Amino acid sequence: MSKRYYLLFLALAGLTLLAILIYQIPPLQSRIAWHTEILTTYLRGLIYPAGPVPTAAYTPETATPAASLNSYTPTPFPLPTLAPPTREPAPPQAALPVPEYEREDMNNCGPATLTMLLRYYGWDGDQYDISDIVKPKRIDRNVNPDEMVYYVRNYAGWLRAEYRVGGDLALLKRLIAAGFPVIIEETFIFDTDYWPNDDRWAAHYMLLTAYNDSARTFTGQDPFHGPDQAIPYDVLLKNWEPFNYVYLLIYLPDQEDQLRDVLGSDWDVDVNRRNTLAAAQNATASNPGSAFVWFNLGTNLVAFKNYAEAARAYDTARSLGTLPQRMMRYQFGPFIAYFHALRTDDLLELTKYALQRTPNSEEALLWNGWALYRQGNTAGALADWQKALAARPGYPDAQYAIDFARSQP
Repeated sequence: MSKRYYLLFLALAGLTLLAILIYQIPPLQSRIAWHTEILTTYLRGLIYPAGPVPTAAYTPETATPAASLNSYTPTPFPLPTLAPPTREPAPPQAALPVPEYEREDMNNCGPATLTMLLRYYGWDGDQYDISDIVKPKRIDRNVNPDEMVYYVRNYAGWLRAEYRVGGDLALLKRLIAAGFPVIIEETFIFDTDYWPNDDRWAAHYMLLTAYNDSARTFTGQDPFHGPDQAIPYDVLLKNWEPFNYVYLLIYLPDQEDQLRDVLGSDWDVDVNRRNTLAAAQNATASNPGSAFVWFNLGTNLVAFKNYAEAARAYDTARSLGTLPQRMMRYQFGPFIAYFHALRTDDLLELTKYALQRTPNSEEALLWNGWALYRQGNTAGALADWQKALAARPGYPDAQYAIDFARSQP
């Protein structure tokens, strides 16, 4: 090798080593990873153009909101009776101490928001302590409320956590006035397209710490937009609706009786779902043109394992043609309903669509695998479940599916 080429080789090796060392710097690594994800997402959008959520392959009695769904009544079953709490109206305003702010890293609004709520109770960790457990892969785009509750119950042992659905403004105000900051899941709109024809809709978590009736605003600690964001009441309701009005709470053990009093009958999980199902039925009657109210009805029917009726509610939501492109990145009730209603074609159509938008969605991979397994394609199912485990190491549902399939003769 000539001296010239030897020096060129050393220069290239040095530059390569320097690039590797620079990549180890966390802020630069994060930035490079984010730009890489943006590029691959856009290229995938060229290969799989983004269209609307597909309508149902199976058509129910009508393609418009069905009257039979409006009149649906859940099968009665015994429910615990809670004494109605004695409540005074929430004061016209309340504000709680604001915990140290945490700005989210890539795809990390859930862990960042949970970090702020835990800090309210004296926790001294950060979002990476949480994300290392609930989403070990940084590219994982979704954290579910139950995953955040799992983290609190198992890794913040002196604290307790619950999440419920069907919240409203009055409840949020009562909780804040009683000293409980609240995490909600809400709509987020990107400021740029991530693929051609992107509707820019996504999910987001935010911590509410104050409200003011005169200004008609809540104050939110938003891990993306910044601390102390003012959110008008009507905007919060609109953005909260697509997520079944879910809310997450953390409390100290000696605060349980107080929290029970604030939540009333909604403290009981089954009663909360029953209450939310009734509210969803009413919403479909008063606003039948909203895809979100029908989607919420389906989700609440899934909670009671009424899968056939849930599938019909999801059919109606899909028929309206306005569900966001990323809807099945965050909510998986349709997968569960169509699988148990034996509507495998609809399940496969939705999981295929979801995976075109989010190929590493462990939930879409899980249910695509179950659809293939039902069709007799065990090899394809196992491949999907292995991908789900790769996307979410330790994912128990995928491991169960693998163990189940391998145990069959």
